[in-house]
Amino acid sequence: MSASAVFILDVKGKPLISRNYKGDVAMSEIEHFMPLLVQREEEGALAPLLSHGKVHFLWIKHSNLYLVATTLKNSNASLVYSFLYKTVEVFCEYFKELEEESIRDNFVIVYELLDELMDFGFPQTTDSKILQEYITQQGNKLETGKSRVPPTVTNAVSWRSEGIKYKKNEVFIDVIESVNLLVNANGSVLLSEIAGTIKLKVFLSGMPELRLGLNDRVLFELTGLSGSKNKSVELEDVKFHQCVRLSRFDNDRTISFIPPDGDFELMSYRLSTQVKPLIWIESVIEKFSHSRVEIMVKAKGQFKKQSVANGVEISVPVPSDADSPRFKTSVGSAKYVPEKNVVIWSIKSFPGGKEYLMRAHFGLPSVEKEEEEGRPPIGVKFEIPYFTVSGIQVRYMKIIEKSGYQALPWVRYITQSGDYQLRTS
Repeated sequence: MSASAVFILDVKGKPLISRNYKGDVAMSEIEHFMPLLVQREEEGALAPLLSHGKVHFLWIKHSNLYLVATTLKNSNASLVYSFLYKTVEVFCEYFKELEEESIRDNFVIVYELLDELMDFGFPQTTDSKILQEYITQQGNKLETGKSRVPPTVTNAVSWRSEGIKYKKNEVFIDVIESVNLLVNANGSVLLSEIAGTIKLKVFLSGMPELRLGLNDRVLFELTGLSGSKNKSVELEDVKFHQCVRLSRFDNDRTISFIPPDGDFELMSYRLSTQVKPLIWIESVIEKFSHSRVEIMVKAKGQFKKQSVANGVEISVPVPSDADSPRFKTSVGSAKYVPEKNVVIWSIKSFPGGKEYLMRAHFGLPSVEKEEEEGRPPIGVKFEIPYFTVSGIQVRYMKIIEKSGYQALPWVRYITQSGDYQLRTS
């Protein structure tokens, strides 16, 4: 079972728009949601699922809105949450920004979308590209006797329309890896993982079938390619777009699919391997009570010399009562952000193997704060193009279409920081 009704509430909990799908939960039940949420928040026991009597509220928050699904039965919670997040995604495709104003300005379209997204509590068409074919933001002239439902909705391939034509047939593949890292004050790595996504931008005519080949360890072992010459990676928690033929992947690890038109995320994966920190930070923070605090930060690029990290930002925490900052950097610029109690050291271009230094000096008030402050970690942001930390590679992309046209696949690799933190002593 799924949702009985879906509500969109403003930040005060007042319903802006709602859709009752099954009629087994009274619409007035939503009045209990906000008091319950506030109460749980005060108790410090806020949960994504709240219950009042026999009614369960499954909710998410997006900007200044709450999206709430109500249900009586023991519903599939992950299905309901996936639906709510997908609803946000569809609304963002239509209105660019999803907030209270965009809901108020587009009541008619929101109602139409809620009708198409779900039927009797079960998710239906949730692909925004297909919905945009028959739910448009322009006024429709009344044409009697004509069905407005496009054939795509009833096709076996519901995510791609027929008759798409391009002068130049191309596929752009982006392999993006985010590095999540937590290092303790002694320099030991407590947590390290790689979260990867493969995104495609498809400009292909007709109904092409695509086959993507990766240096997947299981595939190499199946085909006898594993060896010292062939570097392979073991992918975990692989999640695919609905267009991928899962049975084919389970049988012989072939990623075969008919792609949607335009941008989409083909797959995501995770690797819980020990990652060498790409940008290593050493810091010395000396606090002289009643007078000053001195900070020295050394950053070292621990990746290949031919690679360059772009847009590096190192956030160094400082005491909340610090003032009169002075900085000295060997490269880049530093600025004090008092509302966040951090110094942000920005380096536009950071080549591998290089080492840079930043010194900061702050004054402290003569009257010391009574409460003891914690020591927030140093955060690092960066992006390294043409490089993947896991070593994943696109070995081939085959494009098969009955008209037999030639198409060009383009591949780009990017490694970026995810949740990348180093604790200070």
